[in-house]
Amino acid sequence: MTPAYGTGPLLIIAAVAVAVLLFLIMKVKLHAFLALVLVSLLTAVAAKIPLGDVPGVLLGGFGSTLASVALLVALGAMIGRLLEVSGGAQRLADTLIARFGEHRAPFALGVASLLFGFPIFFDAGLVVFLPIILTVARRFGGSLLYYALPAAGAFAAMHAIVPPHPGPVTAAELLGANIGLTTLIGIPVAIVTWYVGSYLFSKWAGKKFDIDIPTSILGEINTSTEPVDGRAPTFGAVLGVLLLPLVLISFNTVTDTLARSGVIDGDTWWAGGLKLIGTTSIALLITVLVAMWVLGLRLGRSNKDVEGLLNDALGPICAIILITGAGGMFGGVLRYSGIGGALADSLNDLGMPLILAAFLISTGLRVAQGSATVALTTTAGLLSESVLADGSISEVQLVALVVAIAAGATVLSHVNDSGFWLVSRFFGLSESVTLRTWTVMETTLGLTAFVLALGLWAVG
Repeated sequence: MTPAYGTGPLLIIAAVAVAVLLFLIMKVKLHAFLALVLVSLLTAVAAKIPLGDVPGVLLGGFGSTLASVALLVALGAMIGRLLEVSGGAQRLADTLIARFGEHRAPFALGVASLLFGFPIFFDAGLVVFLPIILTVARRFGGSLLYYALPAAGAFAAMHAIVPPHPGPVTAAELLGANIGLTTLIGIPVAIVTWYVGSYLFSKWAGKKFDIDIPTSILGEINTSTEPVDGRAPTFGAVLGVLLLPLVLISFNTVTDTLARSGVIDGDTWWAGGLKLIGTTSIALLITVLVAMWVLGLRLGRSNKDVEGLLNDALGPICAIILITGAGGMFGGVLRYSGIGGALADSLNDLGMPLILAAFLISTGLRVAQGSATVALTTTAGLLSESVLADGSISEVQLVALVVAIAAGATVLSHVNDSGFWLVSRFFGLSESVTLRTWTVMETTLGLTAFVLALGLWAVG
C-alpha cells in the first residue's frame, strides 16, 4: 500500500497510538488484549488504510504472530510443566548452583541460556526455561529480575546477533557477508553484549525493582502434582530433555546452512527430513512426547495424571498467547501503514556513514513496527545495493554491518513487540515495570552491540 501521509504525519500517528495504548492499559486499566485490538483498529483508520482492507490487516498481523508463537508457547509450556512438577527443574537448579555457587545463580542461568539459545528462538527458549528460572528464584529469594533478566537477555542476544537465527542469516546473505565468519564473530559479540547489557544491568534492576516470584505461571503446584513417592528424574534425564530440542533444531539449521552454501543438496529426501524434524514446533512436539515418558510415566504417573498436567499447563498461558497475538496485530498495522518504510527511506537519504546508517535505520524500523527480524532483514535489503557497490568493504566490516543492524533491531522493545508481552506476562510484570526494565535492558544490549560493531568496523 502507498502511504497516505508523509513521514512526519505517519510518525505522529504512531507516537499518538503508543501513547493512547499505554494510557488505556496503565491509567484506565483496560485489559491489554482489548486495548491492543482497539488501538490497532483506530491506528489503521487514522493512517487511512482502505476500510475494506482493515479487517484483513488486523487479522493478518494477529494470525501471523500466533502462527509463530502459539504453538511454541503451548508446547514449551507443556515441557515446562512436566519439568516443574516432576522435580526436574529443581534437580537442574540444584546442580547448577552446586557447580557455580549460590551467589552466581543468575550468572549460571544466563550461561545456560546462552548455550541453549544458540539454535533455539527467543520465545521457545524462554518458555522452556521458565520453570528453571522460577525454581532458582524461589530457592534464593530476592527480586525475580535478578534471575529472569540474565536468562531472557541471553536468549534475546543470541536470537538477534548469531546465525543460524533467521534475522542475522538473512542480513548476512543480503549484504554478502560470510555466514561462517558472521557466526565466529557473532558468538563472542553476543556473549560480551549479554554480560554488559543484561547480566550487569540485572544487578541494578534487581535492587531497584523488588518483583515478587509467581507461585507458578504454568499451573498451580499442589500435593497431587508433586513427584510420585519422592521419585524425581536424574540430572542426566532432565538435561537430555532440555538438549533434545536443541539437537533436533540444529538438524534444521545446520542442514539449511550447508544447503545455502552449496555443500549439500537441500532437495534430497534426507535433507528434507532433517529440516522437518528440526522445525522448532516439530522439535518441541517430539520433546513433549519424550518428556511425557521420561518425566511422567517412567516416574510412576498414570496416563490420566500426565494428561491432566499438560491440560493444566495450557490454561494460564491462553491470555499470554492472545495478548502476544494482539501485539503482533498492532505491529502489523504499523508495518502496513508504511510508517517503518517511510522512516527508513528518510534516514537512508541523509548520507551518513554506512555503519551509523545501518544502526539508525534498523532502530527506526524496530521502534516503528516492533519485529526485530523484520528490522534486520528490511535494513539489510535497503543497504545491500550500497554495500555491494562499494568494493572497499572488508569481510570483517561486512560482519560489523550485520552486528550494527542487529543492535538497532534490539533496542527499545515496547508495546508493539510480541516479546515485550511475553516477558511482561511470563514474569508477572506491569507494563510500567516492563518498560523500565525489559525495554531499558534491550536498549542497553543494543547499544553495547553497536559499540562492538564500531570497533569491528574500525579494525576491519
